[in-house]
Amino acid sequence: MPIHYSNVEQCVDDVLAKLGNTLVIAIPLGLGKPNHLVNAFYRRACQNPSVQLTLLTALTLEKPTGASDLERRFLQPFVARVFGNYPELEYAAAVRKGQLPDNITVEEFFFKPGSWVNSGYAQRHYSSINYTHVARELIARGVNVVAQMLSKRHLQGEIRYSLGCNPDLTLDLIPLLKAQQAYGKDYMIVGQVNANLPFMYHDAVLRREDLHGVVDNPADDFTLFGPPNMPVATQDYLLGLYASTLIKDGGTVQIGIGSLGDAVAYCCRLRHHDNARYRTVLSHLGMTERYPDLIAKLGGVAPFSQGLYGSSEMFVNGFWHLYQDGILKRRVYDDIALQRLLDQGEITEQVTLATLDRLLRDGAIQERLSERDFSYLQRFGVFRESLVYQEGYILFPGNARCVANLNDPSMRRLIEEQGLGDRLKNGIVLHAGFFLGPQSLYRSLADLGEAECKAFCMTAISRVNQLYGHEQLATRQRRDARFLNTTMMMTLLGAAVSDGLDNGQVVSGVGGQYNFVAMAHALPGARSILMLRSTRIKGDVTHSNLLWNYGHVTIPRHLRDIVITEYGIADVRGKPDAEVIAALLNIADSQYQDELLTTAKRAGKISQDYVIPDQFRHNTAERLEEELAAFKSEALFPSFPFGSDFTPEEVVLAEVLTSLKSRLGSFGGLLKGVLQAVDAGPIPEAAKPYLERMQLDPPSGWRDEFIQRMILAELRAGGHLAND
Repeated sequence: MPIHYSNVEQCVDDVLAKLGNTLVIAIPLGLGKPNHLVNAFYRRACQNPSVQLTLLTALTLEKPTGASDLERRFLQPFVARVFGNYPELEYAAAVRKGQLPDNITVEEFFFKPGSWVNSGYAQRHYSSINYTHVARELIARGVNVVAQMLSKRHLQGEIRYSLGCNPDLTLDLIPLLKAQQAYGKDYMIVGQVNANLPFMYHDAVLRREDLHGVVDNPADDFTLFGPPNMPVATQDYLLGLYASTLIKDGGTVQIGIGSLGDAVAYCCRLRHHDNARYRTVLSHLGMTERYPDLIAKLGGVAPFSQGLYGSSEMFVNGFWHLYQDGILKRRVYDDIALQRLLDQGEITEQVTLATLDRLLRDGAIQERLSERDFSYLQRFGVFRESLVYQEGYILFPGNARCVANLNDPSMRRLIEEQGLGDRLKNGIVLHAGFFLGPQSLYRSLADLGEAECKAFCMTAISRVNQLYGHEQLATRQRRDARFLNTTMMMTLLGAAVSDGLDNGQVVSGVGGQYNFVAMAHALPGARSILMLRSTRIKGDVTHSNLLWNYGHVTIPRHLRDIVITEYGIADVRGKPDAEVIAALLNIADSQYQDELLTTAKRAGKISQDYVIPDQFRHNTAERLEEELAAFKSEALFPSFPFGSDFTPEEVVLAEVLTSLKSRLGSFGGLLKGVLQAVDAGPIPEAAKPYLERMQLDPPSGWRDEFIQRMILAELRAGGHLAND
């Protein structure tokens, strides 16, 4: 049994007493950090320079604060409402300020995108590692403590602890740490219970002997970090529409976080629940006419009658909505014999005597059932929970019993009458390594009953991000897999830039992207789909995200597969370079096509007389906005398809502040903004709720008055003061 502590300081005392003053602590990426416990270790090292503390982690989450007074005015009330009493990680503030003590080291293998680009310390201490190799590298770095947030529940009369949101690396670390212990290297796994963390079953439930210490103090329960849903733009919806046509009914899907993931989930819901309108949208945008063969071969546009199964490193909010809408419903089973029989149609999820006979013939069970066979049949719902195995006999309710022999007629009769379950149990609709999402996702998972919650299996990252060690089962479960990932830039030869810049600065990290791209080439019927916004805006200047080449790549060109922008689909797997260039030019923004084509011709990589087809020469953001506008007026493609933590006023203000920030990024924009502010006129009644929310009604001094006028001008320009 683990030692129980009433406060984090007691736990820190015991860890130091057992392991000494050199601590190399692995803490989960993202949500699963036990913040109070991590802060206690950090403070102890700050107070005692003889403690050498190394923190190894990823995706450090910080509450948004804002870089300007205007942003802080907007964010502070929102953060207080949504993030509650979430305790900040003290090491993060020290890293950001450049004030980390010399005896403390913080290393990460994945950053919150863009958050640490300007931190020299974070950039120097970033480790570029494939997600599936992290556990191995943590051991090499000398990890001797794993600290994790836990959830707890009474199961079968005893308290059990779950890794909840983050079994991803801990499950991979445990056997490696035990192997090290055999050579005299001691370690501890400690956790902090948080009553707000959903309890997840299956692999996420820790064995008691794997947990050394638990801090359980209800006073330390804190609000889970819940990044709010962000608005989904036209670009994202068009990417989602194209992606939704490549997902095959009855197949497998991986979806990433953010607005692109939300767009994919929304478009799949539209395909499933409002198929006629979905097809109308596709036809109006020319999608089905432009790629009929590719869609027919790889995906489809019909509703999901068989449904989808999810296999993803991250359980994103979109998966929850796909599940609620009856799309994420194809169940897989963590047993090769059962999965094979289901795939071949020899059994169904409906349990009959034939199910037993098929399992017997396949060698999954023996004719004379052992206790192991009996447990196997109960685990998957072939036998009812009310049956008991006892020394070669099966006991039925009402004291009836029979020899556990499948060829015994009396046993077969009793089993058929009293022993068979109705349907198979413990089928999984989603395997994932970690989850992170809005508060609504956490509440939904916490409210699930045990049976329904077991449809989601949180497991080791080695299980979901690769095939090694379970190739046969994974191959059967992940049929027709579509691994959808986001990339920042793409070269015309098919290399993807997803994690960093050509000056060496890291934007996010490799994470699992390489794993999924490589797996798509290894699995029969699988495809990697990289989703790319064709352009980005910096200040008031637009840049192309399709480039001739770039000084850093995440996915090499030899792993090129399918690329999607808001302008279309490029299937470039196995194609010659000239065909790859032509296909990617077709989905580039038209203002950059000529320059890119000229560069390709200069390099001799495409024919000198090649001309981009006319149907791809009208790739403009304005055209797409116009084409989608009619459908938006019919309540399709809303800004927040899965709800929002923002109030209506905050939704408008976020748009206004984004526009204002972009405008002020250049001299011309700044000048225009100043002139508009001067000419903003009187304050209409409709503007007052926005100004009050920004603490600008009434203004305090001339500076606030000027900011007030600029916001008023942006509200007018954005059409938010219709009654003005």
